Amino acid sequence: MSLNNKQILEKANAAISAGDHEGFLALCTDDTEWTFVGDQTLIGKESVRAYMKIAYLEPPIFVVEKLIAEDEFVTAIGTINLKNNDGQTVEYAYCDVWQFSNGKLFKLTAFVISA
Repeated sequence: MSLNNKQILEKANAAISAGDHEGFLALCTDDTEWTFVGDQTLIGKESVRAYMKIAYLEPPIFVVEKLIAEDEFVTAIGTINLKNNDGQTVEYAYCDVWQFSNGKLFKLTAFVISA
């Protein structure tokens, strides 16, 4: 049985929460593209892998409040807790808009602000 896009994103989030970066990346296209609006854009798995090594030294804690799926898009709204460079936990509110291609995470447009 194949998973729908919403289930794929839930599986990807579970991998991140477990610190399984490679498990997450296996769910992405090779040319995945992440845009953090107002900050930076990552292109390709290697860029995402390098970002995750820095940003996810400790697995983030997600609280997904809503997942909205339509066609090749899934939007996730919630909060995420990450450690900053000083080791302090910072809570962010986020809205991630994921576009899928052939059952894999392709493009992310992320709106992230301090809560």
